Amino acid sequence: MTAENKTFANHRSQTPPEELLEGIEVIDDRFLGLIDANAEISKHFTGCEWAEGPVYFPEGDYVLWSDIPNNRILKFDANTNDTTVFREPCNNTNGHFRDQQGRLVSCEHAANRISRTEADGTVKTLVDNLEGKRLNSPNDLVVKSDGTIWFTDPPYGILSDREGNQRESELDGNFTYRFDPESNKLSVVDNIGDRPNGLAFSPDEKLFYLADTGEPRDITVFDVSEDGKTLSNRRLFAEVRPGASDGFRVDEQGNIWTSARDGVQCYSADGTLLGKILIPEQATANLVFGDKDGKRIYICGDTSLYSVRVKVAGAARYW
Repeated sequence: MTAENKTFANHRSQTPPEELLEGIEVIDDRFLGLIDANAEISKHFTGCEWAEGPVYFPEGDYVLWSDIPNNRILKFDANTNDTTVFREPCNNTNGHFRDQQGRLVSCEHAANRISRTEADGTVKTLVDNLEGKRLNSPNDLVVKSDGTIWFTDPPYGILSDREGNQRESELDGNFTYRFDPESNKLSVVDNIGDRPNGLAFSPDEKLFYLADTGEPRDITVFDVSEDGKTLSNRRLFAEVRPGASDGFRVDEQGNIWTSARDGVQCYSADGTLLGKILIPEQATANLVFGDKDGKRIYICGDTSLYSVRVKVAGAARYW
């Protein structure tokens, strides 16, 4: 059954529709090696209140993503072009990732947890507290090649009932974590961020990128220790404008493709803005590389799901 349009009647509209832009903007000629200047931007579904956290499953050629305020996970089937409801309710899920066994790993605001959907469909809690204190509202995550789960935990799901359950935080800050499912050990890898959000590793996993949608509104980059467990040498990578970087992914060449208010912006590994995929929505939340060859970017833009073909594949095998 096709998913219903559930965009709220009072949906935000700061930017007049006639001022919203769509298309490819080339800022540095290197961008033309990554995407065609006339690449077609396809809209697959519209009707979300806040589309977030896309994840691609090559086994079935489909995308799952969150409609957080509507407390549902949607599914776009690239074979049929149909969008259906995958799970509703879903504890106001946000970011998702596919692990090495093909299982869905999710950030759940309302349950303040990281969950995993097993092969038989059961949903298992992986971690929901730090030393007995409830997590805030896990936001985004990545599964590293060693199976560890790295995630951010800002307060967006506890600030109001719009994206979770309003309550006071039990923690002393908004942290970024590393969780090892084998040992069940949770450790804080960064406690400096204001409201940590999107995150990703470089293709060789020697660098770790972290977006902050709080006061800094920037992306920082860290060195990853040789044992892959800790971070050091925090430094500025980019200040994304307009808006801020929410979620992002890295391609196989090490370029960072990040959401922004005007769409998706692409930065080289040295932090140079190469170009933009302009999306005609009030804001863009997140993206993921898809298609069997990894060369299609699926984009969650405010109320809708879009996609565009590119010339480079995503860095992570599991996207």
